[in-house]
Amino acid sequence: MEADLSGFNIDAPRWDQCTFPGRVKHFFNITDPRTILVPERELDWAKGMVEKSRMGVVPPGTQVEQLLYAKKLYDSAFHPDTGEKMNVIGRMSFQVPGGMIITGFMLQFYRTMPAVIFWQWVNQSFNALVNYTNRNAASPTSVRQMALSYITATTTAVATAVGMNMLTKRAPPLVGRWVPFAAVAAANCANIPMMRQQELIQGICVKDRNHNEIGHSRRAAAIGITQVVISRITMAAPGMILLPVIMERLEKLHFMKKVKVLHGPLQVLLSGCFLIFMVPVACGLFPQKCELSVSYLEPELQDTIKAKYGELVPYVYFNKGL
Repeated sequence: MEADLSGFNIDAPRWDQCTFPGRVKHFFNITDPRTILVPERELDWAKGMVEKSRMGVVPPGTQVEQLLYAKKLYDSAFHPDTGEKMNVIGRMSFQVPGGMIITGFMLQFYRTMPAVIFWQWVNQSFNALVNYTNRNAASPTSVRQMALSYITATTTAVATAVGMNMLTKRAPPLVGRWVPFAAVAAANCANIPMMRQQELIQGICVKDRNHNEIGHSRRAAAIGITQVVISRITMAAPGMILLPVIMERLEKLHFMKKVKVLHGPLQVLLSGCFLIFMVPVACGLFPQKCELSVSYLEPELQDTIKAKYGELVPYVYFNKGL
């Protein structure tokens, strides 16, 4: 018996995006690391199914489960603004495998200056690609802006790490282990706003409830970017704060002293255990599609909206990015 798909809305989220648990379930679904192994042909099939569902021309015999799976692949691999396929490394589903390797080695190799500089550079290169991939694509970013953002973030991260390493030489060893997190947090505060500076200068595209574009707002951009910075720092915090404490104790055990070569791989594995939960939790802290009262927008944009729509548009909506 064929399923009745007449009332199925492929764009409607499976879980309530107005609640934190609903958003976490949503991001657990689309940040599933296994999706990075899905062949290109299957991703193209998923996009085709989503587009057909939107047009109401789903092939006969299609089941709801197939559409839900197609939507999972589409949401994980295609940009919500442009519909274009995102590069694999920049996808949120790559955060666990990519982040666990980089985080594990940043926490392991924090003692020597060359290692600190190298791994902070690797991390900021990865972050720059992720930030660009998950930007609000309605606001174009030039190559010059991307280069400036990358250089600024990398310099900030390295300067923070090197400076704090020098300041904590006489501090307890555990304090030194927390230096990579301080560098990552500082760099996120520079990298994300710099990468998305065009939105802060020209404003982010805001729409009404029916997805009609009604203007650009710098205040909305500032809110969205701030939320993304908080989410990224939250994503890294538990692993980079708690893991040094765990390793500090483990390394004192007799058998751990005999297998020092395994300390790095162990930190990578434990970083992955933290990230597999923290990626969806951090992404779900705030709605991806933000709602903002018109009264909070710039006065000139408020006047434009009220002149055109009166009181019919009390709120505007925008994609904050991830």
